[in-house]
Amino acid sequence: MDFTLPDEHRMIRDTVREFCEEEIRPIAQEIEDEHRFPEEIFDELADLDVMGVPIAEEYGGLGGDTLMYSLVAEELGRISGSIGLSYVAHSSLASKPIEKFGTDEQKEEWLRPLAEGEYLGSWALTEPGSGSDASDMDTTATKEGDEYVLNGTKQFITNASVAGSVLVKAVTEPGAGYDGISTFVVDPRNDDGFEVTTEWDKMGLNASPTCEIQFDDCRIPEDRLLGEEGDGWEQTKQTLDGGRISIAALSTGLAQGAYECAREYSTEREQFGQAISKFDAVRDKVVEMDRKVERARLLTHKAASQYDVGEDVTRISALAKLDASEAAREVAEESIQVHGGYGYTTDFDPQRYFRDAKLMEIGEGTSEIQHLVVGRELGL
Repeated sequence: MDFTLPDEHRMIRDTVREFCEEEIRPIAQEIEDEHRFPEEIFDELADLDVMGVPIAEEYGGLGGDTLMYSLVAEELGRISGSIGLSYVAHSSLASKPIEKFGTDEQKEEWLRPLAEGEYLGSWALTEPGSGSDASDMDTTATKEGDEYVLNGTKQFITNASVAGSVLVKAVTEPGAGYDGISTFVVDPRNDDGFEVTTEWDKMGLNASPTCEIQFDDCRIPEDRLLGEEGDGWEQTKQTLDGGRISIAALSTGLAQGAYECAREYSTEREQFGQAISKFDAVRDKVVEMDRKVERARLLTHKAASQYDVGEDVTRISALAKLDASEAAREVAEESIQVHGGYGYTTDFDPQRYFRDAKLMEIGEGTSEIQHLVVGRELGL
């Protein structure tokens, strides 16, 4: 086994890291305080040609693999969880399914602008009455002539208020269960009957919009169906395998950022005549943080590498997401503790990492659901 990153991967990582330090770090707390989506940052990421890292060059992407994409997600999360969240939702949820399941015409019309960074994408699965049971779906798509008519409500949808396209899950055959769910491409800029009804204030990640959206007789052409009718749930399961790797990478970045804060502060802050890192209680916390970050990164890179060679990653992606998300929250909490009273203020970053990290244990399948998924894969 070789754990050394290929030169191209390292170059992309370092480029994004430099960009994050120069362009994102100075505004990371500001955009959270203002609850402002930083559109200019995503324009610059498009200029860096990283908005379509895992998408084929044929459709405007960088042609990178999942490992390269994970490195970018980690670097963004290391500085801003909000920017990282909007980025991974755009890449793994809104873009990748079109590449995987769309026709050539759909890829040209809908995937290319996403991969080139013309606008962000969104993915709408969850509903107000559903949560862990995402298949419990009330949104419907009824065929009328050469159109589908969408009705229903979707909840907690990342990027919906800033997206140029939204992939929507809807029931096309009521009573058919999983086999009655299909996927549609909706254009929120031009499709009548689409409305963002709420943009939520949250515990963290407030520079990444999280929305409730409503469809009221939203008519879309039949060529907006992704795949065939009834393919939606199988597409969802495959998408979530990649999505869990995305959240694992983002969580690893959050953990790395919180760890770096604690390490730096502990070597500079003095008490009783010496740096607090010299005290066993503090040193052991920082060492434990380092261990958790490295473990999360190894699991994430393993899942990404196996995904890239076509292996079944249901178990390993769930493990990576479970471990990295818990590591992010635990490391951020201990980083606050290392900072003492300063860690509780917004002048220091640990509080932001802590608030952002909590969603990682909830979104794209809660920690409890990850235990369920792994248990099933183990035959339990």
